[in-house]
Amino acid sequence: MQIFPVQTARDARRFLEVPVRLYANDPHWIRPLDKDIKEVFDPEKNKAYRFGKTIRWILTDDEGQLIGRIAAFLNKKYKNKGDDFQAGGIGFFECINNQEAADLLLDNARHWLINEGAATMDGPINFGERDKWWGLLTEGYKEPLYGMNYNPPYYTTLFTQYGFEPFYHQICFGFDLSQPLNQKILDKHAEVA
Repeated sequence: MQIFPVQTARDARRFLEVPVRLYANDPHWIRPLDKDIKEVFDPEKNKAYRFGKTIRWILTDDEGQLIGRIAAFLNKKYKNKGDDFQAGGIGFFECINNQEAADLLLDNARHWLINEGAATMDGPINFGERDKWWGLLTEGYKEPLYGMNYNPPYYTTLFTQYGFEPFYHQICFGFDLSQPLNQKILDKHAEVA
């Protein structure tokens, strides 16, 4: 395996291609728009760059095939309730079902964050607002709402084996718009309207 940072336009395109390869046979995965991912890493579009920085890596196998990616973030304004230290973040993690590959990606991110002054590593998160690509999906492996993280079930094992523990649980709900609304919703709307 070989890991290298994203430094060129070709590398940036390959960073976008990693999930395309990994999810090729997953009927539930919905590919994010490339422009939305690119904007996260564009200092002109992402205001989080005023207080932070990012780095991305790509992982290939011995034949040069894409098998993983990760981004690390440091944002001086990023705090969780009770933090007395600088937290770094990781996100855009994609990886084959291989603990050694996952560890290599996570180790690179962790070492970069330590060198940048972070005392802890949070993730998977996004660099910027908490409205997109935040968290690790642990159940409900269906088509995600746009902008929500989606990953295969084995990611839970990859993260747990590495040492991650849940910081909090986020619950997301959706409903099928082709089905009639529940009468309780209609009654509540009539009451409030």
